[in-house]
Amino acid sequence: HVQLVESGGGSVQPGGSLKLSCVASERGLNRNCMGWFRQVPGKEREGVATIYLGGGNTYYADSVKGRFSISQDNANAKNTIYLQMNSLKPEDTATYYCATGYVGGALLRPQSYSYWGQGTQVTVS
Repeated sequence: HVQLVESGGGSVQPGGSLKLSCVASERGLNRNCMGWFRQVPGKEREGVATIYLGGGNTYYADSVKGRFSISQDNANAKNTIYLQMNSLKPEDTATYYCATGYVGGALLRPQSYSYWGQGTQVTVS
């Protein structure tokens, strides 16, 4: 079982930036992808950005392309990822979750992931 811990959330004005971090407790499990998702009350969880571990291929939701950037810590490629969020908008306000698993497709689909963090709040206002 892998545990994920997110950090870096907070409050920021529109146009500002935040950087989220996610650390996975276990690197040995069979998993190939980590990602960031977000959810607001009353709405479904949505994919924001994902990255294939090791290879580094990245995928983004259209709503964040050009503003958000996902990356991994190359020193421990299966353990830590980041989400750099720039030009933040009020509609980016949500709880952001880190997830990981062995994913063969549908990379931005929450159902593709097995392990989840507790979430970190991002508020843009």
